Amino acid sequence: MALLIALITCFVIILATSQPCQTPDDFVAATSSGHIMIGGLFAIHEKLLSSEDFPRPPGIQKCVGFEISVFLQTLAMIHSIEMINNSTLLSGVKLGYEIYDTCTEVTVAIAAALKFLSKFNGCREITEFKCNYSSYTPRVKAVIGAGYSEISMAVSRILNLQLMPQVSYESTAEILSDKIRFPSFLRTVPSDFYQTKAMAHLIQKSGWNWIGIITTDDDYGRQALNTFVVQTVANNVCIAFKEVLPAFISDDTIEIRINQTLEKIIAEAHVNVIVVFLREFHVFNLFSKAIERNINKVWIASDNWSTATKITTIPNVERIGKIVGFTFRKGNISSFQSFLQNLQMFPSDHNKPLNEYAMLLSACAHVKDSDLSQCFSNHSQKTLFYKANENIERNFSMKNDFLWDYNEPGLVHSVQLAVFALGYALRDLCRARDCQNPNAFQPWEQIRSKCSKECSPGQMKKTTRSQHICCYECVNCPENHYSNQTDMDHCLLCNNKTHWAPVKSTTCFEKEVEYLNWNDFLAILLLALSLLGIMFVLAIGIIFTRNLNTPVVKSSGGLMVCYVILLCHFLNFTSTGFFIGEPQDFTCKTRQTLFGVSFTLCISCILTKSLKILLAFSFDPNLQNFLRGLYKPIPIIFTCTGVQVVICTLWLIFAAPAVEEDVSLPRVIILECEEGSVLAFGTMLGYIAILAFICFIFAFKGRKLPENYNEAKFITFGMLIYFIAWITFIPVYATTFGKHLPAVEIIVILISNYGILCCTFFPKCYVILCKQDTNTKSAFLKTIYTYSSHSADSLAMSHVSLDSTHSSNTMTRPSSGGKPAARQKSRDLQTQALEHTFKENATSASKTWSRKRNLSI
Repeated sequence: MALLIALITCFVIILATSQPCQTPDDFVAATSSGHIMIGGLFAIHEKLLSSEDFPRPPGIQKCVGFEISVFLQTLAMIHSIEMINNSTLLSGVKLGYEIYDTCTEVTVAIAAALKFLSKFNGCREITEFKCNYSSYTPRVKAVIGAGYSEISMAVSRILNLQLMPQVSYESTAEILSDKIRFPSFLRTVPSDFYQTKAMAHLIQKSGWNWIGIITTDDDYGRQALNTFVVQTVANNVCIAFKEVLPAFISDDTIEIRINQTLEKIIAEAHVNVIVVFLREFHVFNLFSKAIERNINKVWIASDNWSTATKITTIPNVERIGKIVGFTFRKGNISSFQSFLQNLQMFPSDHNKPLNEYAMLLSACAHVKDSDLSQCFSNHSQKTLFYKANENIERNFSMKNDFLWDYNEPGLVHSVQLAVFALGYALRDLCRARDCQNPNAFQPWEQIRSKCSKECSPGQMKKTTRSQHICCYECVNCPENHYSNQTDMDHCLLCNNKTHWAPVKSTTCFEKEVEYLNWNDFLAILLLALSLLGIMFVLAIGIIFTRNLNTPVVKSSGGLMVCYVILLCHFLNFTSTGFFIGEPQDFTCKTRQTLFGVSFTLCISCILTKSLKILLAFSFDPNLQNFLRGLYKPIPIIFTCTGVQVVICTLWLIFAAPAVEEDVSLPRVIILECEEGSVLAFGTMLGYIAILAFICFIFAFKGRKLPENYNEAKFITFGMLIYFIAWITFIPVYATTFGKHLPAVEIIVILISNYGILCCTFFPKCYVILCKQDTNTKSAFLKTIYTYSSHSADSLAMSHVSLDSTHSSNTMTRPSSGGKPAARQKSRDLQTQALEHTFKENATSASKTWSRKRNLSI
């Protein structure tokens, strides 16, 4: 007997467990079979039907309050799955879906999540307890949703058990970015961190600093509030009040809290800007009551309700004030619009929301489009079922425009991105697997799969022509940009003033500071040339000192003038050293001033020599008288040099050269001397050029001198070298940049300095060292006498010719002196000029003019 009872009990248990699974009809919203099942969570109804029984029996209650906008999001998911099935993205593999209505309740969403985790093809729809779910095959492979952050958090906690991918299209709570707590959560919208930052920036730029905040009492509202407060503090914005409303519309205190919030807004009369982090139904009730109380403010809308069409249906909503909203990125949803146009052709089997929409249209067929939303809310579920039985045929082709008007493009696009992100992930998995087999892969494997390969540091994502932001190309960061994380949307810009980065860089590098360094090859070469010039100056000084009383030295203006000129050359060569090495304020100010003053002094001394030469060999008495009055060596030198000293002094006072960093080059910082004033710099060089040109004119006039007295000719050559060097310098200096810019000026200084030094002193040194027989007083006077006789003969011939012409014209009698008289007059003039020359260079100032004249003759 006992054995019989045991057998009967086992039979009953086996029979019970072999019965087909039964799913509550009111729980699954829409379903379609496929090789790979995708779950969906949408708040198609705004709340559960309240129960008068307390405590109410456990179970899933009926949902009421049909939400058209969320219904459209559900259709967007279905449409996207159909698009994938009709494409070649998953060739031979069909996607199916199970969509559940959360009724804006966490409890209902958790029940749906448990359904998702139940074993595939299991008779009892329960989740098996395992220590390792790596080989566990659940009912669905991934989940799209939910919309509200509070629901997404609860669902994600459960889905984390099997690391099932959850892709949300609307949840923006910042906490969901925490991969420690939500490792399998993904989303196609940015977190609230960026939204609150944008809001705070808008408020700060608009000049508002006294605002109010209204938010919900859930994780989404509290997180948004805390983040926004931090952002407002950073932007110097003060918060007058913070009002918190119950998160769910089923809360009995929600009406009381809304009234209290409105009273607070009225009390804070100076607050004209209010930031609203609420759900759509909160805002609908809040604004409806605010309009009754004539409240007019500036409302800053969060992405939860900024594009909600339902808000626009509130009567007299324009009286609420101005609404500034933030929303999600929009995409191309033209194909979805076509889907809605042909919605009546879509099969309604296993699609309760679509059937309910058809019944609502039938029930509200007599209502205008503008009142349809309110009509939908007024009809109860029971009434709908009754009327639906009377008219089963769906006829909503005339209401397509109404449905499209309730479309929120940003959210629809976000749903499409979520579905296609899963589609591309499945494509990668199914390339090497038979995905028609439900056991081909496990849900957690999709987390590693992406539409595109991961962009490594040093690269950034570049969106392809596809509208899906999950599909992109990896491109290298350009020069002076870097990325230090994987899958960065854009490369970060280096501080171009101090840092640089090569192509595909993961960090910025400090720019190298460059200048014309002492160990640079070009600097060493220029320094060697400067030192060689200084050695020439010292050698010439020694030679002239040891041959002080020779005619060549005396004819050069004497040892004092030669020493001054040599000192100027020495300073010019020395000034080149200030152009090399790390620029300092002192070296920047010294180098141009030292060169300008010393070179001016040199040209001034040469100018007096040129003037003296022209005076000594000019045979025109009128010109001689003019030059004799002009020839004042010391005043000329002091005046010419003094003008340059004044120019440089004014330059240093009002616009002194200073150290400057040139950051225009991509990889280096050029440390250079900025001249302070281009006008002052040009004036200094221009003044030297004017003196050199005058000197050139005087020397050119006296270029035809005795062979041993040919200084004017070489001065002319020296000035020509100077002009060629500095005329070339101007375009080269203007077009050269970088650390070698100072070398350009050094080269020009060396060329002009060497040119004048060589042309002024080298011929004399050659005579002193190599032609000593011509460097005697007798040989020197003989040369001058021969030159004077030749010049006198030429002048006499000219005078005879002039006298003959004059005699012919005036019919007067010529002088009996004739040619000898003219020659004697010419020689007298030449002798006087030579006496003047020797008088300037005589070692004894006590010798008289007559003695000099006799000695010369």
